[in-house]
Amino acid sequence: MWSTIGLMSIEHALAHPQTTVLGPDDGSHFEFLNNRATVKLAGAASKTMSVVEFLAPRGFGPPQHRHNSEDELFFVLEGSLRFFTGDEEIDGPEGSFAFLPHSVPHSFQVMSDSARLINVTASVNGAPKFDSMVTALGVPTDRLGLPEPGPIDPGEVAEVCAAHDIDIVGPPPPPLP
Repeated sequence: MWSTIGLMSIEHALAHPQTTVLGPDDGSHFEFLNNRATVKLAGAASKTMSVVEFLAPRGFGPPQHRHNSEDELFFVLEGSLRFFTGDEEIDGPEGSFAFLPHSVPHSFQVMSDSARLINVTASVNGAPKFDSMVTALGVPTDRLGLPEPGPIDPGEVAEVCAAHDIDIVGPPPPPLP
């Protein structure tokens, strides 16, 4: 553990809100909907935003949904995504940034073999809940790669999302060829 301007453990960062710098593999890791999710900053700790890094496989895309109390930002670190909002489909190649305001239905899909992205949610009223939804649906893991694909229960996803102020409003993107 370093000082406030160096590297520290995620547990220390969450217990002592201050400047936080985490290493590339630091954070709380979860197998989440056939992705690997790493919570870098919990909404409960920051009170204003949460930061989650995702490693997602080709074709992954959540159902069309809207966050009622959080704006969402994406940074595509590796690979490429396609964003869906309204009737628009917008490609997000490596290096792209996307801002999705609260209450706007949206989805995305991984177009490359896999993609690594940073998701930031910023609350418009109260602490962000997105990272709590990830941890509620996810299974803690020490594995750094993609998990083995498994079944996803759409009913459970909708129920947990609703409990975190996220409404499912449509299906996921269609499978890729």
